[in-house]
Amino acid sequence: MQTPIPFYLDEILEKVRYQDGGAVADYIPQLAAANPSYLGAALCTTTGHLYSAGDDEEEFTMQSISKPFIYALALQEYGLEEVRSLVGMEPSGEAFNELSLNRDDHRPVNPMINAGAMTVTQLINGVDSGVDERVEHIRKYLSRLAGRDLTIDYQTCDSELEHAERNLSLAHMLRNYDIIQDDAHDAVMTYTLQCSTKVTVKDLAVISATLANGGTQPITGEKILDADVCRLTQAVMSSAGMYDGAGRWMAEVGIPAKSGVSGGLLGTLPGQLGIATFSPRLNTEGNSVRGVEAFKLLSQEMGLHLMATDQRYGVAPIREVEIIDDTAIVRLQGVMNFSAAESILYRLEDYEITAEQVLLDFSQVTTVNRIGRTMLKEGLRRMREAGFKIGVIDPDELIKDRTMRDGTQVRRDDTEDFMIEGEELW
Repeated sequence: MQTPIPFYLDEILEKVRYQDGGAVADYIPQLAAANPSYLGAALCTTTGHLYSAGDDEEEFTMQSISKPFIYALALQEYGLEEVRSLVGMEPSGEAFNELSLNRDDHRPVNPMINAGAMTVTQLINGVDSGVDERVEHIRKYLSRLAGRDLTIDYQTCDSELEHAERNLSLAHMLRNYDIIQDDAHDAVMTYTLQCSTKVTVKDLAVISATLANGGTQPITGEKILDADVCRLTQAVMSSAGMYDGAGRWMAEVGIPAKSGVSGGLLGTLPGQLGIATFSPRLNTEGNSVRGVEAFKLLSQEMGLHLMATDQRYGVAPIREVEIIDDTAIVRLQGVMNFSAAESILYRLEDYEITAEQVLLDFSQVTTVNRIGRTMLKEGLRRMREAGFKIGVIDPDELIKDRTMRDGTQVRRDDTEDFMIEGEELW
Protein backbone atom coordinates (compact mmCIF):
# COMPACT_ATOMS: atom_id res chain seq x y z
CA MET A 1 0.00 0.00 0.00
CA GLN A 2 1.41 3.40 -1.00
CA THR A 3 0.97 6.06 1.69
CA PRO A 4 -1.52 8.80 0.72
CA ILE A 5 0.49 11.65 2.26
CA PRO A 6 2.34 12.77 -0.94
CA PHE A 7 -1.00 12.78 -2.75
CA TYR A 8 -2.47 14.91 0.04
CA LEU A 9 0.43 17.37 -0.28
CA ASP A 10 -0.27 17.47 -4.03
CA GLU A 11 -3.88 18.38 -3.28
CA ILE A 12 -2.78 21.22 -1.01
CA LEU A 13 -0.49 22.56 -3.74
CA GLU A 14 -3.25 22.42 -6.33
CA LYS A 15 -5.55 24.41 -4.05
CA VAL A 16 -3.04 27.29 -3.86
CA ARG A 17 -1.38 27.00 -7.29
CA TYR A 18 -3.54 29.57 -9.06
CA GLN A 19 -3.17 32.29 -6.46
CA ASP A 20 -1.12 34.75 -8.48
CA GLY A 21 -0.70 37.55 -5.94
CA GLY A 22 2.66 38.89 -4.86
CA ALA A 23 5.94 39.14 -6.76
CA VAL A 24 9.46 37.73 -6.63
CA ALA A 25 12.07 39.68 -4.64
CA ASP A 26 13.16 42.24 -7.23
CA TYR A 27 15.68 44.11 -5.08
CA ILE A 28 18.18 41.25 -5.50
CA PRO A 29 18.87 40.68 -9.24
CA GLN A 30 19.55 36.95 -8.88
CA LEU A 31 16.27 36.42 -6.99
CA ALA A 32 14.39 38.65 -9.43
CA ALA A 33 15.21 36.08 -12.14
CA ALA A 34 13.53 33.23 -10.22
CA ASN A 35 10.73 31.29 -11.90
CA PRO A 36 7.57 32.52 -10.11
CA SER A 37 5.67 29.33 -10.98
CA TYR A 38 7.79 27.05 -8.79
CA LEU A 39 5.72 25.36 -6.10
CA GLY A 40 6.72 22.55 -3.77
CA ALA A 41 5.99 21.15 -0.33
CA ALA A 42 7.57 18.60 1.99
CA LEU A 43 6.88 17.10 5.39
CA CYS A 44 9.27 15.15 7.61
CA THR A 45 8.18 13.39 10.80
CA THR A 46 10.37 13.12 13.87
CA THR A 47 10.47 9.37 13.13
CA GLY A 48 12.34 10.14 9.90
CA HIS A 49 9.61 9.66 7.29
CA LEU A 50 9.96 12.22 4.50
CA TYR A 51 7.15 13.07 2.06
CA SER A 52 7.15 15.67 -0.71
CA ALA A 53 5.27 16.96 -3.74
CA GLY A 54 5.64 19.47 -6.55
CA ASP A 55 9.00 21.10 -7.31
CA ASP A 56 10.71 19.24 -4.48
CA GLU A 57 14.13 18.91 -6.17
CA GLU A 58 14.49 22.58 -7.11
CA GLU A 59 17.29 24.29 -5.18
CA PHE A 60 17.00 27.83 -3.83
CA THR A 61 18.89 29.88 -1.26
CA MET A 62 17.89 29.79 2.39
CA GLN A 63 18.02 33.54 2.95
CA SER A 64 16.39 34.43 6.31
CA ILE A 65 15.33 30.82 6.89
CA SER A 66 18.91 30.27 8.06
CA LYS A 67 18.40 32.66 11.00
CA PRO A 68 16.76 30.34 13.58
CA PHE A 69 19.27 27.57 12.91
CA ILE A 70 22.29 29.83 13.32
CA TYR A 71 20.68 31.19 16.49
CA ALA A 72 20.37 27.60 17.70
CA LEU A 73 24.06 27.01 16.92
CA ALA A 74 25.04 30.14 18.87
CA LEU A 75 22.97 28.95 21.84
CA GLN A 76 24.65 25.56 21.58
CA GLU A 77 28.15 27.06 21.49
CA TYR A 78 27.72 29.90 24.02
CA GLY A 79 24.60 29.32 26.10
CA LEU A 80 21.53 31.49 26.52
CA GLU A 81 22.92 34.13 28.87
CA GLU A 82 25.86 35.09 26.67
CA VAL A 83 23.78 35.17 23.51
CA ARG A 84 21.02 37.14 25.22
CA SER A 85 23.56 39.71 26.41
CA LEU A 86 23.93 40.68 22.72
CA VAL A 87 20.53 39.86 21.18
CA GLY A 88 17.07 40.12 22.73
CA MET A 89 14.17 37.67 22.46
CA GLU A 90 11.16 39.96 22.06
CA PRO A 91 9.05 40.42 18.92
CA SER A 92 9.83 43.67 17.15
CA GLY A 93 6.66 44.39 15.22
CA GLU A 94 8.95 45.82 12.54
CA ALA A 95 10.19 44.86 9.10
CA PHE A 96 13.09 42.37 8.88
CA ASN A 97 15.63 45.04 7.81
CA GLU A 98 14.53 47.87 10.09
CA LEU A 99 17.33 50.15 11.34
CA SER A 100 16.48 49.85 15.02
CA LEU A 101 18.00 48.63 18.30
CA ASN A 102 16.83 48.55 21.92
CA ARG A 103 16.90 52.05 23.37
CA ASP A 104 18.48 51.09 26.68
CA ASP A 105 21.30 48.70 25.75
CA HIS A 106 21.39 48.98 21.94
CA ARG A 107 20.96 45.24 21.44
CA PRO A 108 19.03 44.02 18.39
CA VAL A 109 15.48 43.17 19.46
CA ASN A 110 15.59 39.49 18.39
CA PRO A 111 17.67 37.12 16.24
CA MET A 112 15.08 36.90 13.43
CA ILE A 113 15.56 40.45 12.12
CA ASN A 114 18.70 41.24 10.11
CA ALA A 115 20.47 43.19 12.84
CA GLY A 116 20.01 40.35 15.31
CA ALA A 117 20.91 37.68 12.77
CA MET A 118 24.19 39.39 11.86
CA THR A 119 25.06 39.72 15.54
CA VAL A 120 24.42 36.02 16.11
CA THR A 121 26.40 35.01 13.01
CA GLN A 122 29.45 36.91 14.29
CA LEU A 123 29.53 34.63 17.35
CA ILE A 124 29.82 31.39 15.39
CA ASN A 125 33.15 29.56 15.51
CA GLY A 126 34.49 32.16 17.96
CA VAL A 127 34.47 35.94 17.75
CA ASP A 128 38.03 35.91 16.36
CA SER A 129 37.17 33.60 13.46
CA GLY A 130 37.88 34.74 9.91
CA VAL A 131 35.17 34.96 7.28
CA ASP A 132 36.14 31.78 5.41
CA GLU A 133 36.47 29.65 8.55
CA ARG A 134 33.18 30.91 9.99
CA VAL A 135 31.26 30.36 6.75
CA GLU A 136 32.64 26.83 6.36
CA HIS A 137 31.72 26.04 9.96
CA ILE A 138 28.17 27.21 9.28
CA ARG A 139 27.94 25.32 5.96
CA LYS A 140 29.04 22.05 7.57
CA TYR A 141 26.55 22.52 10.41
CA LEU A 142 23.63 23.20 8.05
CA SER A 143 24.69 20.15 6.03
CA ARG A 144 24.47 17.98 9.16
CA LEU A 145 20.97 19.30 9.82
CA ALA A 146 19.93 18.49 6.24
CA GLY A 147 21.66 15.11 6.16
CA ARG A 148 23.53 15.91 2.95
CA ASP A 149 26.36 18.16 1.78
CA LEU A 150 24.97 21.63 1.07
CA THR A 151 26.67 24.20 -1.15
CA ILE A 152 26.71 28.00 -1.34
CA ASP A 153 25.38 29.95 -4.32
CA TYR A 154 28.15 32.50 -4.83
CA GLN A 155 26.33 34.18 -7.73
CA THR A 156 23.39 35.00 -5.48
CA CYS A 157 25.77 36.16 -2.76
CA ASP A 158 27.56 38.52 -5.18
CA SER A 159 24.19 39.78 -6.44
CA GLU A 160 23.07 40.57 -2.90
CA LEU A 161 26.34 42.25 -1.96
CA GLU A 162 25.89 44.68 -4.86
CA HIS A 163 22.74 45.93 -3.10
CA ALA A 164 23.76 45.56 0.55
CA GLU A 165 23.73 49.20 1.63
CA ARG A 166 21.03 48.65 4.25
CA ASN A 167 22.75 45.63 5.80
CA LEU A 168 26.03 47.58 5.77
CA SER A 169 24.26 50.37 7.62
CA LEU A 170 23.08 47.85 10.20
CA ALA A 171 26.60 46.43 10.57
CA HIS A 172 28.12 49.89 11.08
CA MET A 173 25.44 50.68 13.64
CA LEU A 174 26.19 47.42 15.49
CA ARG A 175 29.94 48.18 15.46
CA ASN A 176 29.27 51.68 16.75
CA TYR A 177 27.67 50.21 19.88
CA ASP A 178 30.28 47.41 20.26
CA ILE A 179 27.68 44.72 19.57
CA ILE A 180 29.92 43.17 16.89
CA GLN A 181 33.70 43.42 16.60
CA ASP A 182 34.33 42.47 12.97
CA ASP A 183 34.75 44.93 10.15
CA ALA A 184 31.28 45.83 8.86
CA HIS A 185 32.01 44.55 5.35
CA ASP A 186 33.25 41.22 6.73
CA ALA A 187 30.14 40.88 8.89
CA VAL A 188 27.83 41.48 5.92
CA MET A 189 29.88 39.14 3.72
CA THR A 190 29.62 36.31 6.29
CA TYR A 191 25.91 36.82 6.81
CA THR A 192 25.19 36.99 3.06
CA LEU A 193 27.14 33.79 2.38
CA GLN A 194 25.18 32.08 5.15
CA CYS A 195 21.91 33.20 3.52
CA SER A 196 23.15 31.94 0.13
CA THR A 197 23.28 28.31 1.23
CA LYS A 198 21.28 26.24 -1.27
CA VAL A 199 18.54 23.83 -0.19
CA THR A 200 15.48 22.05 -1.54
CA VAL A 201 12.08 22.07 0.12
CA LYS A 202 12.84 18.51 1.30
CA ASP A 203 16.01 19.76 3.00
CA LEU A 204 13.99 22.40 4.82
CA ALA A 205 11.46 19.84 6.06
CA VAL A 206 14.26 17.63 7.43
CA ILE A 207 16.08 20.59 9.02
CA SER A 208 12.82 21.70 10.64
CA ALA A 209 12.10 18.19 11.87
CA THR A 210 15.51 18.20 13.59
CA LEU A 211 14.37 21.17 15.69
CA ALA A 212 11.01 19.50 16.32
CA ASN A 213 12.87 16.34 17.37
CA GLY A 214 14.85 18.03 20.11
CA GLY A 215 18.04 18.30 18.07
CA THR A 216 18.32 14.73 16.81
CA GLN A 217 18.42 14.57 13.01
CA PRO A 218 15.49 12.23 12.34
CA ILE A 219 16.98 10.46 9.29
CA THR A 220 20.68 10.14 10.20
CA GLY A 221 20.03 9.84 13.94
CA GLU A 222 22.85 12.28 14.75
CA LYS A 223 22.41 14.35 17.91
CA ILE A 224 23.26 17.89 16.78
CA LEU A 225 21.56 20.26 19.23
CA ASP A 226 20.41 20.06 22.85
CA ALA A 227 16.67 19.81 23.47
CA ASP A 228 16.67 23.08 25.47
CA VAL A 229 18.28 24.88 22.53
CA CYS A 230 15.54 23.60 20.22
CA ARG A 231 12.84 24.64 22.66
CA LEU A 232 14.21 28.19 22.94
CA THR A 233 14.68 28.51 19.18
CA GLN A 234 11.13 27.39 18.41
CA ALA A 235 9.79 29.74 21.07
CA VAL A 236 11.51 32.71 19.42
CA MET A 237 10.29 31.53 16.00
CA SER A 238 6.73 31.48 17.29
CA SER A 239 6.89 35.13 18.39
CA ALA A 240 9.21 36.68 15.81
CA GLY A 241 9.76 34.29 12.90
CA MET A 242 7.20 35.95 10.65
CA TYR A 243 8.32 39.52 11.46
CA ASP A 244 5.55 42.10 11.81
CA GLY A 245 2.96 39.46 10.89
CA ALA A 246 4.03 37.04 13.65
CA GLY A 247 1.05 37.60 15.95
CA ARG A 248 -1.49 37.12 13.18
CA TRP A 249 0.42 34.05 11.96
CA MET A 250 0.34 32.33 15.35
CA ALA A 251 -3.36 33.10 15.77
CA GLU A 252 -4.34 31.83 12.31
CA VAL A 253 -1.77 29.09 11.64
CA GLY A 254 -0.31 28.30 15.06
CA ILE A 255 2.95 26.76 13.86
CA PRO A 256 6.40 28.19 14.79
CA ALA A 257 7.71 29.28 11.40
CA LYS A 258 10.36 31.16 9.42
CA SER A 259 10.28 32.57 5.92
CA GLY A 260 12.89 33.64 3.40
CA VAL A 261 12.74 36.08 0.47
CA SER A 262 13.68 33.38 -2.05
CA GLY A 263 10.24 31.85 -1.40
CA GLY A 264 10.96 29.23 1.23
CA LEU A 265 8.80 28.81 4.32
CA LEU A 266 9.25 26.27 7.09
CA GLY A 267 7.47 25.35 10.28
CA THR A 268 7.89 22.99 13.21
CA LEU A 269 5.41 21.11 15.33
CA PRO A 270 7.40 20.13 18.45
CA GLY A 271 7.67 16.39 18.93
CA GLN A 272 5.89 15.63 15.67
CA LEU A 273 7.17 17.02 12.38
CA GLY A 274 8.74 19.69 10.22
CA ILE A 275 6.96 21.22 7.22
CA ALA A 276 8.26 23.34 4.34
CA THR A 277 6.95 24.99 1.19
CA PHE A 278 8.62 26.76 -1.71
CA SER A 279 7.02 29.40 -3.92
CA PRO A 280 8.92 32.57 -4.92
CA ARG A 281 6.07 35.10 -5.04
CA LEU A 282 6.14 37.25 -1.88
CA ASN A 283 3.61 39.42 -0.10
CA THR A 284 4.39 42.88 1.27
CA GLU A 285 5.80 41.36 4.48
CA GLY A 286 8.34 39.29 2.52
CA ASN A 287 6.54 35.95 3.01
CA SER A 288 5.64 33.51 0.24
CA VAL A 289 2.02 34.15 -0.83
CA ARG A 290 1.22 30.57 -1.82
CA GLY A 291 3.36 29.20 1.00
CA VAL A 292 1.34 31.11 3.59
CA GLU A 293 -1.93 29.84 2.11
CA ALA A 294 -0.61 26.27 1.98
CA PHE A 295 0.37 26.47 5.66
CA LYS A 296 -3.08 27.76 6.57
CA LEU A 297 -4.66 24.77 4.81
CA LEU A 298 -2.21 22.32 6.38
CA SER A 299 -2.89 23.73 9.84
CA GLN A 300 -6.66 23.69 9.42
CA GLU A 301 -7.08 20.37 7.62
CA MET A 302 -4.44 18.44 9.55
CA GLY A 303 -5.21 19.94 12.95
CA LEU A 304 -1.64 21.20 13.44
CA HIS A 305 -2.31 24.43 15.33
CA LEU A 306 -0.03 24.43 18.37
CA MET A 307 -2.89 25.53 20.61
CA ALA A 308 -5.33 22.89 19.36
CA THR A 309 -6.72 20.77 22.20
CA ASP A 310 -6.35 17.50 20.27
CA GLN A 311 -2.57 17.71 19.90
CA ARG A 312 -1.84 14.95 22.39
CA TYR A 313 0.67 12.31 21.43
CA GLY A 314 3.30 9.98 22.85
CA VAL A 315 1.49 6.60 22.96
CA ALA A 316 2.44 4.13 20.21
CA PRO A 317 -0.71 4.10 18.01
CA ILE A 318 -0.44 0.39 17.11
CA ARG A 319 -0.76 -1.78 20.22
CA GLU A 320 -0.34 -5.07 18.34
CA VAL A 321 -1.09 -6.84 15.09
CA GLU A 322 -2.81 -10.20 15.55
CA ILE A 323 -3.41 -12.79 12.84
CA ILE A 324 -6.54 -14.93 13.30
CA ASP A 325 -7.14 -17.39 10.47
CA ASP A 326 -7.39 -15.26 7.31
CA THR A 327 -7.75 -11.94 9.17
CA ALA A 328 -5.09 -9.43 10.27
CA ILE A 329 -6.38 -7.37 13.20
CA VAL A 330 -4.49 -4.10 13.75
CA ARG A 331 -5.27 -3.04 17.32
CA LEU A 332 -4.99 0.73 17.76
CA GLN A 333 -4.78 2.86 20.89
CA GLY A 334 -4.69 6.46 22.07
CA VAL A 335 -5.49 9.58 20.04
CA MET A 336 -5.79 9.26 16.27
CA ASN A 337 -4.40 12.54 14.92
CA PHE A 338 -2.14 13.17 11.92
CA SER A 339 1.02 11.84 13.57
CA ALA A 340 -0.71 8.68 14.77
CA ALA A 341 -2.35 8.01 11.41
CA GLU A 342 0.92 8.61 9.55
CA SER A 343 2.71 6.18 11.85
CA ILE A 344 0.01 3.53 11.37
CA LEU A 345 0.05 3.79 7.57
CA TYR A 346 3.84 3.76 7.47
CA ARG A 347 4.10 0.71 9.73
CA LEU A 348 1.44 -1.18 7.79
CA GLU A 349 3.74 -1.00 4.77
CA ASP A 350 6.34 -2.97 6.75
CA TYR A 351 4.01 -5.86 7.61
CA GLU A 352 3.91 -8.62 5.04
CA ILE A 353 0.20 -9.22 5.39
CA THR A 354 -0.94 -12.36 3.59
CA ALA A 355 -4.39 -12.56 5.20
CA GLU A 356 -7.42 -11.88 3.03
CA GLN A 357 -8.90 -9.38 5.44
CA VAL A 358 -7.48 -6.38 7.36
CA LEU A 359 -9.38 -4.91 10.30
CA LEU A 360 -8.57 -1.80 12.30
CA ASP A 361 -9.64 -2.25 15.92
CA PHE A 362 -10.64 1.08 17.53
CA SER A 363 -11.67 -0.45 20.86
CA GLN A 364 -8.78 1.21 22.75
CA VAL A 365 -8.84 4.50 20.83
CA THR A 366 -9.93 7.55 22.84
CA THR A 367 -10.57 10.12 20.08
CA VAL A 368 -10.21 10.45 16.31
CA ASN A 369 -9.81 13.89 14.75
CA ARG A 370 -10.83 14.70 11.20
CA ILE A 371 -7.44 14.33 9.50
CA GLY A 372 -6.75 11.07 11.39
CA ARG A 373 -10.10 9.67 10.25
CA THR A 374 -9.56 10.82 6.66
CA MET A 375 -6.08 9.31 6.44
CA LEU A 376 -7.11 5.97 7.96
CA LYS A 377 -10.08 5.67 5.61
CA GLU A 378 -7.82 6.47 2.67
CA GLY A 379 -5.38 3.81 3.83
CA LEU A 380 -8.19 1.27 4.03
CA ARG A 381 -9.43 2.27 0.59
CA ARG A 382 -5.97 1.68 -0.89
CA MET A 383 -5.77 -1.70 0.83
CA ARG A 384 -9.15 -2.58 -0.67
CA GLU A 385 -7.81 -1.64 -4.11
CA ALA A 386 -4.82 -3.89 -3.42
CA GLY A 387 -7.22 -6.84 -3.01
CA PHE A 388 -7.87 -6.97 0.75
CA LYS A 389 -11.25 -7.05 2.42
CA ILE A 390 -11.29 -4.17 4.87
CA GLY A 391 -13.15 -3.31 8.05
CA VAL A 392 -13.11 -1.82 11.50
CA ILE A 393 -13.98 -2.88 14.99
CA ASP A 394 -15.57 0.33 16.23
CA PRO A 395 -17.76 -0.28 19.29
CA ASP A 396 -17.94 3.42 20.22
CA GLU A 397 -18.67 4.52 16.63
CA LEU A 398 -15.68 6.84 16.44
CA ILE A 399 -15.79 6.64 12.63
CA LYS A 400 -19.15 8.24 12.01
CA ASP A 401 -18.49 9.62 8.54
CA ARG A 402 -18.11 6.51 6.37
CA THR A 403 -17.67 8.19 2.97
CA MET A 404 -14.28 7.42 1.48
CA ARG A 405 -12.28 9.62 -0.89
CA ASP A 406 -13.59 7.84 -3.98
CA GLY A 407 -17.14 8.75 -2.98
CA THR A 408 -18.19 5.24 -2.02
CA GLN A 409 -19.97 4.58 1.25
CA VAL A 410 -18.38 2.16 3.67
CA ARG A 411 -21.12 -0.34 4.42
CA ARG A 412 -21.90 -2.31 7.54
CA ASP A 413 -22.10 -6.03 6.89
CA ASP A 414 -23.55 -8.63 9.25
CA THR A 415 -22.33 -11.60 7.23
CA GLU A 416 -20.03 -14.12 8.81
CA ASP A 417 -17.03 -12.86 6.84
CA PHE A 418 -17.18 -9.51 8.66
CA MET A 419 -17.85 -10.67 12.22
CA ILE A 420 -15.31 -11.20 14.97
CA GLU A 421 -16.35 -11.80 18.57
CA GLY A 422 -19.76 -10.36 17.84
CA GLU A 423 -18.55 -6.91 16.74
CA GLU A 424 -20.11 -5.43 13.63
CA LEU A 425 -17.56 -4.55 10.98
CA TRP A 426 -17.40 -2.69 7.71
